[in-house]
Amino acid sequence: MSDDQTQQHDDCMQRFIDLANTMKDEGVPVNVVSWSLMTASGIYATYSVTGNSGGLNPSGVDKVADAYKKNLTNIQALKKAEDERKRAGE
Repeated sequence: MSDDQTQQHDDCMQRFIDLANTMKDEGVPVNVVSWSLMTASGIYATYSVTGNSGGLNPSGVDKVADAYKKNLTNIQALKKAEDERKRAGE
């Protein structure tokens, strides 16, 4: 990913987080916000591959699910490392 795309990614991600926090502040339960974001992401991931027609075949679903799993695993590793750095600084 180019530096421009990385910056775009980070900016878009922050916009989604800001919107999610706004929904939470409006009284939508966090689990509903999370579920909705996941559903929207799945719909958009399908669109990014197939366009407005059709859907993913089983191997496509597996590829998207694997990408989500890798991303979530990476996020958890980063959060763990951040927590360890904070504890080391105490």
